[in-house]
Order: sequence, then C-alpha cells, then structure tokens
Amino acid sequence: MAGKRLYVGNLPYDANEQEIKAFFSPFEVTEVRIITDRESGRPRGFAFVELANQGDLQNALAERDGQDCGGRSIRVSEAKERTGGGGGGGGGGGGNRGSDRRQRNNRSERDSEYDNAWKQR
Repeated sequence: MAGKRLYVGNLPYDANEQEIKAFFSPFEVTEVRIITDRESGRPRGFAFVELANQGDLQNALAERDGQDCGGRSIRVSEAKERTGGGGGGGGGGGGNRGSDRRQRNNRSERDSEYDNAWKQR
C-alpha cells in the first residue's frame, strides 16, 4: 500500500470517486478515499488515491500535478505515512490562556493609569 498512494489536494468539494478515477486515467486506480469532515460529513477538498503499480505513481505525479479538474488546479504528491504525533486536536497547554489575557488587560490598564499620572505632573 505505501509507495503507491497519492495525496490529491485542492479538489472541488463536489468531486466524487468516479470523477477522480477519470482524472487519473489511463492509470489503474485501485482505491479512492475522499476525506470528509467528521461532523458534517462533507468532503474536505482532498483525497488519497492508490494506484495498482509503482511505475504509475511517478507518471501520475508528473502528468497530473497542477492540472485542471472542475475549474481548480489540482495538487498531486506522494502520500506520506502518518506519524504518531497529531490527532486529537489541541487539548493540552491551553488551560491558562484566560488568566494570561486578564493579566495583559490589567497591565494595560495599570500602564495607562501611570501614563495619565505622569502627564499630570
């Protein structure tokens, strides 16, 4: 599976599996995975395309990257395997943001009071 998979970005949001397969003809496409939003279920504008053989991969990269599909310039690159990092989205490290903002606002008020007092001298 790895090494024969392409990342296809900047797709029209209404692109379907058949249109993506047609975009990659004459290459033999074995799988198309259109990535959708978890909450709404709508396409996110990119997909992963798996080709039948390694030789098609380089040809598809050279021939399809930057080509027009549905009025959009499509980005095609070799898909990279996920690394352990990411996922889960931004939970850690944000717990103190509100108090930081309050401190900044208090500091700003204190500074302006100081400036006003200085001007009155």
